[in-house]
Amino acid sequence: MYVMLIILAYLIGSIPSGLIVGKQFYQIDIREHGSGNLGGTNAFRVLGKKPGLIVTLADILKGTLAASLPLIFNQPEISGLVIGIAAVVGHMFPIFAKFKGGKAVATSGGMILGVSPFIFVVILATFFVSLYLSKYVSLSSIITCIVAVITASVMRDTGLVILTLILTIFIVYRHTANIKRIKNGTEPKITWL
Repeated sequence: MYVMLIILAYLIGSIPSGLIVGKQFYQIDIREHGSGNLGGTNAFRVLGKKPGLIVTLADILKGTLAASLPLIFNQPEISGLVIGIAAVVGHMFPIFAKFKGGKAVATSGGMILGVSPFIFVVILATFFVSLYLSKYVSLSSIITCIVAVITASVMRDTGLVILTLILTIFIVYRHTANIKRIKNGTEPKITWL
């Protein structure tokens, strides 16, 4: 059952929301524009606010659905954290999009929503406050990850601490180029907030 749920979660995470929305409704392959990523940030940049929001919400829901699979299949002894990680990996390396996906910020947030709605509210608020102040999506994503680790630590939830720490390492690594651009002053800022 563990293996089945991990595979299912990976497949859910692999659904390329940005590619589907871009191609079906705008005849645009967002992998050929902007950063080339399939995540919500590039969808905002290439397609605009409304489709960007739709892609972001879809990516969040992928994580939430994956983390909820043990409950959906009546397997409460199976960790939603472990299953959710498979969806995050699927989003970053989607089998349905030649293993080139997004940076997994929204999907990671959705997975956290599935296992700890309180932490999700904290990180959602952190993200938007950071975004409002800095105008950098990448920097806000990294700050949000760090706050997630701190919040899980304060709650003394060992599983969540480990999970959020792993996600933070993944996400910071995926944002290496963004960090360099921020230092160089060449990272694009958002204009809609």
